[in-house]
Amino acid sequence: MTHSSLLPQHPLSGTSGLSAGPDAIDAGLLTQLANDLFRDPPPNPAPQLPPSEPGAPTPDYYFLEPAPAAATGSPWNQAPAPFGLDTFQPELVPSLDPAPGPFDVHTVRRDFPILAERIHGKPLVWLDNAATTQKPNAVIDRIAAFYRHENSNIHRAAHDLAARSTDAYEGAREKVRRFLNAPSVQDIVFVRGATEAINLVAQSWGRRFIGPGDEIVITWLEHHSNIVPWQQLAAEKGARLRVAPIDERGEVILEEYEKLLNSRTRLVSLTHVSNALGTINPVKDLTALAHRHGAKVLVDGAQAVSHLQADVQDIDADFYVFSGHKVFGPTGIGVLYGRSEILNATPPWQGGGNMIADVTFERTVYHAAPARFEAGTGNIADAVGLGAALDYLSRLGLENVQRHEHELLVYGTEALSRIPGLRIIGTAREKAGVLSFVLEGHRPEEVGAALNREGIAVRSGHHCAQPALRRFGLEASVRPSLALYNTRSDLDALVAAVQQLQKGHPRY
Repeated sequence: MTHSSLLPQHPLSGTSGLSAGPDAIDAGLLTQLANDLFRDPPPNPAPQLPPSEPGAPTPDYYFLEPAPAAATGSPWNQAPAPFGLDTFQPELVPSLDPAPGPFDVHTVRRDFPILAERIHGKPLVWLDNAATTQKPNAVIDRIAAFYRHENSNIHRAAHDLAARSTDAYEGAREKVRRFLNAPSVQDIVFVRGATEAINLVAQSWGRRFIGPGDEIVITWLEHHSNIVPWQQLAAEKGARLRVAPIDERGEVILEEYEKLLNSRTRLVSLTHVSNALGTINPVKDLTALAHRHGAKVLVDGAQAVSHLQADVQDIDADFYVFSGHKVFGPTGIGVLYGRSEILNATPPWQGGGNMIADVTFERTVYHAAPARFEAGTGNIADAVGLGAALDYLSRLGLENVQRHEHELLVYGTEALSRIPGLRIIGTAREKAGVLSFVLEGHRPEEVGAALNREGIAVRSGHHCAQPALRRFGLEASVRPSLALYNTRSDLDALVAAVQQLQKGHPRY
């Protein structure tokens, strides 16, 4: 195909934005035509894209149950799809089928150049994956190729580089759609990360639909990014923030959670996987319970998407968010998934270029989602890099990654548990690759520094999840966290270093 089909068409002239701009038309006629065009716009149809392949079977250790569908909302000042979305060509997106053959972690490790680094003369052991994941050559090379061959702003200019850039950017949106099994690319909004996505929902949807006396429900497991925005909104609107407790394992107590839900509950916002404890929440059950009370549900998937399948239709989430850097992609890029009818009933968060269908001095008509939430020049190259990361992970096969990481989690849990004075924090029955612990007689930061001298990178601190740790009487913990490139040798090195520290004979 050629790129010409992706050149923007002026909404009134039918030609590209460069060949016939607003200054070519009488200003009064332009305003009248725009008012007529957008007075009562029809619903925005989703592009016809190939159906997603059915998901691979999920291992038994993940707790996933079907949930009922949610009610739909009414549109908000909806306008035709933004330039590029309605002409996007799905054939630009490569197959994401898993690569044939068994999962070979040693082959995978060769894809990550930073793993060849040496720290204090020792091989790097990267066990800080819950903070950020390392990047494969496929992502690094794709971003470099974008800047070498495609760099341009998107959607508007009538030249080849703009068409290439638009193809790459909207192709990445389609890759995200497929990865999450979202119904439409118009459900996918690019943001800076999960934190910005949650704040967008709080400050845009929340300000419109949450009022005095309404209630927002979260859990004790949440990252600060899924606590603070709701505190701010509740304080501003006179709403109430309610918190579902967790038990000694680090699991949400379902009976207590359900007691919090009532006719005043407007939103439930909860993590899919706890960053501090590794707990995998039964998000489908929790979502279904919330929907019975008419509440919307936001799921924070920042810690989930690199470990397990996040199927937004299966979960029945109203919103789902994640950060690219937690899933082997670049920093500064993330995703907000939202149901189209909810996004289009939500006013824009920021104003500027790219998100408008028409502007006069009297009023502005906004594009439909996702463009209404992507004001200004977005993080184009890193969106493309995120698409490359999802390609890479999908080729490996999430079911293979799940199996590999679960074996490591079992191995690491058993090995660490044999160390005298070591206490693992978070023992949920359904758990991802997080091995938080405290070591008797040693502060977490002391343990982290000792491990660093052995070339082992872990996180020590409160992990931006202070309420979760305080539930266990702690202010900090040591948090090794796993990813697809980790090995038993990495865990052996961790255990050996902790044992030496506990014996009082560190090897440095």
